[in-house]
Amino acid sequence: MSTTDNLSASGGAAVLSGAMLSMDVAEMVRRTPELATNAAGIQGAYRSAGIEADERGIAQGIAAAADGRFDYAPPQSGIAVWLARRYVDRKRWQPAAIAFLLTLAIGFGGYYFVYKPYRISQVEQARLDLQMRMPAQMDALYQTIFEETKVQQASVEADELRAQGKAAAQKGDRDGAQAAIDALASLRDTLQLDYTLRVVDGPDGKWGFWNFPADNSDAANYYLIVQAIDINGQALSLPITDEQTRRTETVSKWGIRVPIEVYRSVESDKQDNGVIEHNLLGAKTFGFLEPQYAVDVLGGTVTRW
Repeated sequence: MSTTDNLSASGGAAVLSGAMLSMDVAEMVRRTPELATNAAGIQGAYRSAGIEADERGIAQGIAAAADGRFDYAPPQSGIAVWLARRYVDRKRWQPAAIAFLLTLAIGFGGYYFVYKPYRISQVEQARLDLQMRMPAQMDALYQTIFEETKVQQASVEADELRAQGKAAAQKGDRDGAQAAIDALASLRDTLQLDYTLRVVDGPDGKWGFWNFPADNSDAANYYLIVQAIDINGQALSLPITDEQTRRTETVSKWGIRVPIEVYRSVESDKQDNGVIEHNLLGAKTFGFLEPQYAVDVLGGTVTRW
């Protein structure tokens, strides 16, 4: 609605300045294009509304309508326009954006406040393990071995393992340090074992066997099948290295290579009355690494036959 319409409706009278008149005339012409060639009609319209409009102002208004001087052209592009449109469409994109931001916040929060402190704690724990806990564990194992062993070999071996383990720890080699601890623990456990070695005399009748070694088919190897029996009469499972495969397995029965004379003696004992009466092969006592044998043995062991 132009100023002329407003004044006509209110019944008042006014005198428009040149700029206001030009703007009002331009608006009138924009709404009624045919007035662009009818300055007299425009002036009459103002007069009917009780407004005196000079011809110069009307002419300026018609010219302004022609060149679009007072027209408003909304911007079609630019960051401001894009942001305004996004604001208008916020009901469509806002829920997804909020969900994304929440996910991002949770992800960053989880990383910086949960995972990262956890990793830092792990790294610090690993450092303390290598610098303090693992060397202390090596010292404790060595001390136990030194106090309990009855053979110098065990203390010498334990000292070497401890030195290797501490060197690995200083270099940050956790696997090497742990391997030394495991070896020390195994050495301690071996020292603490107390058992007798007895020839197996089971219901299946299998007490020994012989075979030909792979590198010499002209000679035979003779083995007695044995078990380690503890003070409670229970068979122990021990790590035994097979001399043929070089593999170490934890077994409850294994073969010990003996001279043929020992093998024949056990064979005669079994054939006498079906029972091996002299089945004691040796004994392992606390503080020693190896059993003390009651008969001659050749030292080789096997885990399969």
